Amino acid sequence: MIKQVEQICTPDRMLQVVNKAEQNSLQEQIYDTFVLRLVSCIQLASKLSLHYNAVNSDTALKFLRSLKYSYTKQELLESELAVLETLQFQINVSTPLAYTELLLEVLGHNGCLLPAKPLHQMCVQLLDFFYLKRDTIYDTLLNVAIENLTPSELQIAKFLIVKEDLMLLAVGIISTSAFMLNPERWKKVVEHLNCITGITSQSISEFSYAVLKHVIGSTTPKQ
Repeated sequence: MIKQVEQICTPDRMLQVVNKAEQNSLQEQIYDTFVLRLVSCIQLASKLSLHYNAVNSDTALKFLRSLKYSYTKQELLESELAVLETLQFQINVSTPLAYTELLLEVLGHNGCLLPAKPLHQMCVQLLDFFYLKRDTIYDTLLNVAIENLTPSELQIAKFLIVKEDLMLLAVGIISTSAFMLNPERWKKVVEHLNCITGITSQSISEFSYAVLKHVIGSTTPKQ
């Protein structure tokens, strides 16, 4: 959006803005473009994460028209392209949330016994909490994994690969969420996650323990 404003507010054009009416016209153009770019960003994000429920052009145009904008489908496509070019087409970046939502979809397809919406909401909340306490939680996980409170430099170095494993993080967040929502069905969820990802039940349990210890001070689940 900054680049778009720079394109609209060129030095030559700014020199020509001499009265209030022209200033208002310029502000309105920036605002209108901002709304269009925002819709394009939502479209692109939905295509990356919502798959078959992605926001298509017809839905986007209908929304824009409800706001009294008269953009065409061609203008909408050009806006998407402008966003992609600004980002240098580097938008398919893996995130913990993307991994989490993908696993939740698979769990739902496999007949997970927990309601999807509460589980998703809990996962999002736990991810927020996790990033506030990321280093502390990983320190706890390392201590649990090596069964020692004073890891060596070599152990710390080897543990870096664990901190970069987004699939493990997603599995741990889902497992912890399942435990907090329904402890009785937690083991079944862990079994499903183990079958889907190949991550051992022990690793999943240890991750959940590390998160729970900082969420509620619990020493469970731990196997």
